[in-house]
Amino acid sequence: MKVCLSQMGDGAAMHAEEVPLYNGPLCGVYHQQIAEVTDMGNSSGFPQVLIQAQRELLNYSGTGISVLEMSHRTSDFSNIINTTENLLRELLNIPENYKVLFLHGGGTGQFSAVPLNLIGLKKDRCADYIVTGIWSAKAAKEAEKYGKVNLIHPNLDRYTSIPDSSSWSLNPSASYVYYCCNETVHGVEFNFIPETKDVIIVSDMSSNFLSRPIDVSKFGLIFAGAQKNIGCAGVTVVIVKEDLLGNALKECPIVLDYQVQAGNSSLYNTPSCFSIYIMKLVLEWIKSNGGAEAMEILNKKKSSLIYDIINTSNGFYCCPIDVSCRSRMNIPFRIGKKEGDEALEKLFLDGASKLGMISLKGHRSVGGIRASLYNAVTLEDAQALSAYMKEFLKDHLTEIDH
Repeated sequence: MKVCLSQMGDGAAMHAEEVPLYNGPLCGVYHQQIAEVTDMGNSSGFPQVLIQAQRELLNYSGTGISVLEMSHRTSDFSNIINTTENLLRELLNIPENYKVLFLHGGGTGQFSAVPLNLIGLKKDRCADYIVTGIWSAKAAKEAEKYGKVNLIHPNLDRYTSIPDSSSWSLNPSASYVYYCCNETVHGVEFNFIPETKDVIIVSDMSSNFLSRPIDVSKFGLIFAGAQKNIGCAGVTVVIVKEDLLGNALKECPIVLDYQVQAGNSSLYNTPSCFSIYIMKLVLEWIKSNGGAEAMEILNKKKSSLIYDIINTSNGFYCCPIDVSCRSRMNIPFRIGKKEGDEALEKLFLDGASKLGMISLKGHRSVGGIRASLYNAVTLEDAQALSAYMKEFLKDHLTEIDH
């Protein structure tokens, strides 16, 4: 078995003869030459979702057809999408005056949709973008097509911190303030909600959505691609306050118009039916495993295991991110020295692969190593990586000393 630590983890008490072999990376779990899945105690990860999806693939709930074949206009799919929305509302305590949308286009689609729908809220047609990594930078660049963008903390070379909010130059005439709650590439995560006075807040939560509780009422809009913590690629959740609808620019494509999508219950065009169905299964899993509160506790434990090794390695492992904003989801680090020793890092990756831990290579723009600890990565998975890091440190520290 190989566990992809940049996607989602594995974990369920079962043996190979009980587990069908999946040939694809659905939900980010990679199964190769399965012999036995390690007993994870009371924790059962997303493989439960995969197994249920496989069981229902050809005959969903006695209908005789697959969700892949199902019309989005049927009562069966209406039940799927309504259940998914209700689960989201329950897990995040979403107020009644917010709409929940299930859209195409991923987070990148929302880089366009947000300004197309909201930048015209005020006559100046401007917005503040707090840039703390590659994804907020991309969003800001896209928004410039539709209005004026005020960049907060622009830095095109390195993103390793979130400057104190007292240094921000926010525009009181802005239609909204935008930030990415967790930057996957650089490993920078907000552990607070920015104070913007009377300006609405928009947040990209694609990579830490439902990894912890959030107060939805503090936001005008939240969006999140499903593929990190709540399902597979193909559907993006948008949670938007009702009084923000109906302000789209005239050039806004109808498929990106929040008011149109809300008025049609996300069924204006054919939605990603199967992706929404998978999300429903994952949300049921999250609920049965304690909800967002339990996910937060688990994610803190997992990330602490890795950061503790880094912090006590006397510089052998080096994480460049300020301690105050280190991500619980994505942990980038270098090995051997601050700028990294490529030979040591290759040895580390090769050794990890032999132990079944894959996709630990850092993003090409920053290099090094990156461990991603999304919801389905179990505590045992994180412990295995921690143990390997300790052993690798023990075996190779002398190479740095001399």
